[in-house]
Amino acid sequence: MNEKIGFVGVGRMGANMARRLSDCGYRIASIYDSHPPAAASLARELGARHARTLAAVTSAADVIFTVVTDDAAQLSVFADDGDSLLVRARGKVFVNCATVTPKTHVEIGRRAKRRGAMTLEGCMASSIPQARQGTLYLMCGGDRKCFERVKPILERLSTALRFVGKAGQAAQVKALVNMVMNANTAALAEGLGLGSALGLDLDMLREIFAQTGAQSQVLKTDGEDMQNRAHECYFSAAHAAKDSTIAWVLGCEAGLRLPVASATRLQFERLVSLGLGGLDKSGVAELTFKGRHG
Repeated sequence: MNEKIGFVGVGRMGANMARRLSDCGYRIASIYDSHPPAAASLARELGARHARTLAAVTSAADVIFTVVTDDAAQLSVFADDGDSLLVRARGKVFVNCATVTPKTHVEIGRRAKRRGAMTLEGCMASSIPQARQGTLYLMCGGDRKCFERVKPILERLSTALRFVGKAGQAAQVKALVNMVMNANTAALAEGLGLGSALGLDLDMLREIFAQTGAQSQVLKTDGEDMQNRAHECYFSAAHAAKDSTIAWVLGCEAGLRLPVASATRLQFERLVSLGLGGLDKSGVAELTFKGRHG
């Protein structure tokens, strides 16, 4: 555990990953966030340095995790000039955990390689409690040697660690995971919304769903929340809209028609347009139950 760890992006996922690694004995050397108070608070908690620049994170750490919001943010922290994680990055390893397009992961890999650094996709298919407990499902892509180098660290974060393939492929798999999850979520919201409109007992309906072909993981995680309008955010509707769009674009580029993915994307985008993007993805039920926001 000699590696010094840096974090860029310490929202709820990044912060809890840092806490987990700290608990496991790793030194969290440096923390940066575009919202400085978040980085300062976590740095105090973990005894780390609050980095005021991206370059300072790279200088202080051997392995740097990035957990940022989208393609633009991912590309900006790996800028070719100005303040950047790529400043004096030779020999460093970057594990990029954001859900961004496969093309962005490939481009970041190219930029890092030119500076003598390595990158790995660390795509996550879990949520906040799993980040804190070290039980993430991690799908990794990039150079196999890089994966093996940081595998001991990743094993502290994940109980299900998969190396998918070359750069971009883990992001493709993650996009498909979220495409199917979001479609299931939207379909469940419609089923429960229709059940409510028909006057059915929703507790009974969810129980029957769970014993039949309507069973799904989102039924377990979101069904009761949809019924009770309890939309505390674990995976936001805004992220669902973004990720559904990534998958839909991949389908278009592959020459496929994906009508279910397209409809799901539009449903979550509608939720965002109503100012409800900060709700959990279960909030899509607000569009399908009578008398709510639909």
